[in-house]
Amino acid sequence: MGNFDGVHLGHRAVIAAALNMARRLNRPALAVTFEPHPRLFFSPHTPQFRLTDETSKLRLLAGTGLNGAVVMTFDAGRAGTSAQDFIQHELIGRLGISGIAIGYDFHFGKGRVGSPSLLQSEAPRLGIEVAVQPHVDIDERPVSSTAIRMALAEGQIAEATAMLGGPWFISGDVIHGEKRGRDLGYPTANIRLDPHCGLRHGIYAVRVGMGDSRVDGVASFGRRPTFDNGAPLLEIFLFDFKGDLYGKTLDVAFIAYIRDELKFDNIDALVRQMDDDSTKARAALVAAPGAFPRLGAIG
Repeated sequence: MGNFDGVHLGHRAVIAAALNMARRLNRPALAVTFEPHPRLFFSPHTPQFRLTDETSKLRLLAGTGLNGAVVMTFDAGRAGTSAQDFIQHELIGRLGISGIAIGYDFHFGKGRVGSPSLLQSEAPRLGIEVAVQPHVDIDERPVSSTAIRMALAEGQIAEATAMLGGPWFISGDVIHGEKRGRDLGYPTANIRLDPHCGLRHGIYAVRVGMGDSRVDGVASFGRRPTFDNGAPLLEIFLFDFKGDLYGKTLDVAFIAYIRDELKFDNIDALVRQMDDDSTKARAALVAAPGAFPRLGAIG
């Protein structure tokens, strides 16, 4: 049970504990998660940079070997439910759990009274097993969704990838742009990201998923200061690819950070830089063969 934003290595340790427990008890293993994110419910006007929207989170969970997921609506009723009632009515009564795995810092129920220690103390009476996973560290730093958001905001793609256990990705529909890339020799597939996305503006090496196929490319995320300094947009140039992508849904995995977004004095200088960016992106992608998030099917 958890919020599982990003499904990072800490989350995966909890999932591994649940899978081990399920095998021992000969029961299916499910993830219990909440939507919208409780932080959004309690602070609806505070920008929330989510690592994964609901669908992306479920696809990542489906790739872990779990048998399924239960998405509980987080609303006023849920927020006002005591921890004891949640355990008794939702976990025991509704789901019929035999055991539960959670992270060391996960809390639930009204006033966040529900805690690992509460579950452990209630376990003998309820006849369930409880596994509490300690924090996972990388280079003596705890892995967390907050730390990953900070890494992405700084363009530290390698650091974010290490904490996630694979590349961070977004999924979005290709929209029409200004068509400037065609004139520059770099036609792009454009995707509008969530307005609260905190990814650093700049140039990235990316690997794009289209169904079962993968295509490498270079992408710019930002405001296009050379042209219009408009709303942030993800513009992806796919290497060695021809085809109409308008309206298609792409999975875009961020493999490496190339440079900051820059303003150029003329188009020739911009194109020379784009040529250099492409060379660097190709090299980064060659150095990360097959790097792509493990996604499962949902529905």
